[in-house]
Amino acid sequence: MTVSSPGQLVFLVLAGLVAGAVNAIAGGGSLLVFPALLAVGLPPLAANVTNSVAQWPGYAGTIFGARTQLDGQRVRVLSTIGVAAVGAAVGAALLLVLPGKVFNAIVPGLVLLAALLLAVAPQLKRWIGNPDPEAPDRRIILLPAIFVASVYGGYFGGALGVILISVLSLCAHDRLVRLNAVKAVLSLVVATVTVVVFALGAPVYWFAVLLIAPATLIGGYLGARIANVLPEAVLRWSVVLLGIAVAVYLWLKPS
Repeated sequence: MTVSSPGQLVFLVLAGLVAGAVNAIAGGGSLLVFPALLAVGLPPLAANVTNSVAQWPGYAGTIFGARTQLDGQRVRVLSTIGVAAVGAAVGAALLLVLPGKVFNAIVPGLVLLAALLLAVAPQLKRWIGNPDPEAPDRRIILLPAIFVASVYGGYFGGALGVILISVLSLCAHDRLVRLNAVKAVLSLVVATVTVVVFALGAPVYWFAVLLIAPATLIGGYLGARIANVLPEAVLRWSVVLLGIAVAVYLWLKPS
């Protein structure tokens, strides 16, 4: 499979740009790039690992755009990044070790789960409430939850940001905008591990990475800068509907 037509090239670049912005604003941008890669002809496993590698610069752009929100969070970041790295390594290893047919069977459910998590994110935030920002983090729950989320991120990663921000909101008492910056750091850690693992032994389509990665970097930076201006609900529901459509397509797609 090769991406050769101008339309395909522009399509993938736009998908990366929008995905980077969506990751910074609402989470779930990988659900845009994944179906875009499927649309140009990549099989699900190759589309997944290519998507994971291409998302890396977008997280870096988000961190740069939201860097002021990380002030005073050194202990929180240092206590979670190691756990995230180990979890991502486990998830990426499972993807490479398990047969490809296992991924083909499970990925529609993962896509649907990611889409549904995006759909219920506002309700989850309301249920969690607004705890005292001065209260200590619940690390006894936070660290294992980050590990499990990172295993998921290493294996598939769709809407990982939504899972991470939900866990942080529940266990780490701070303003959501500051926790969103920590989410970006953890997403970058998971992506870095998967890039290393997948570069060594996964079917990454590097030409697509070269197209998408710079676009996610720009999109991530812009998304972080305009997060308080763009209507989050519109972006979130667009990704939710797309994720459901992709899950249905993968379930109905002939083997």
